[in-house]
Amino acid sequence: MKLFLVGYAGSGKSTFAKMLSRRLACRFVDTDKRVEQMVGASVADIFFYEGEEYFRRSEREALEDVTKGEEPLIIATGGGLPTWSDNMEWMNLRGVTIYLRRSAEQILSRLSDYGREKRPLFRGKSDAELLEFMREQMAQRESYYAKAEIVIDCTTLSDEAAVEQIVNRVKTL
Repeated sequence: MKLFLVGYAGSGKSTFAKMLSRRLACRFVDTDKRVEQMVGASVADIFFYEGEEYFRRSEREALEDVTKGEEPLIIATGGGLPTWSDNMEWMNLRGVTIYLRRSAEQILSRLSDYGREKRPLFRGKSDAELLEFMREQMAQRESYYAKAEIVIDCTTLSDEAAVEQIVNRVKTL
């Protein structure tokens, strides 16, 4: 089985993928890391030098590449991946999609300086500007994320409790 973690940037997809990998004894893959390996540049540099369209095409290629074969995987996707082309539908056909829902305020409080710097769309914004930007973008993306088979509202849950919910839900599938 392939589990696709979707949600806004900073919602915990990579963190949860690592935790789920240990709990479910299967490998995890981060699509952003895979794109960086394929292209030979950071996500920020790809956005800056090649543009978002090039990045999104590379992201889809990475998604298709990592899901070849029958190996069970936990896949942490980039925050915008479900919103591009037919990616959400594609993932729903090939595995179980899990939406990690968080508020913009909660995501902002979780972001380190490095976490802000590595995300091209977050750079150079004050806390107030970033919060407003995130709210707007999250509202635009919600309809894509909500197509996930499993929705975990992480707003009031610890990461461990959210992972436990995911494990319990996946076991019933």
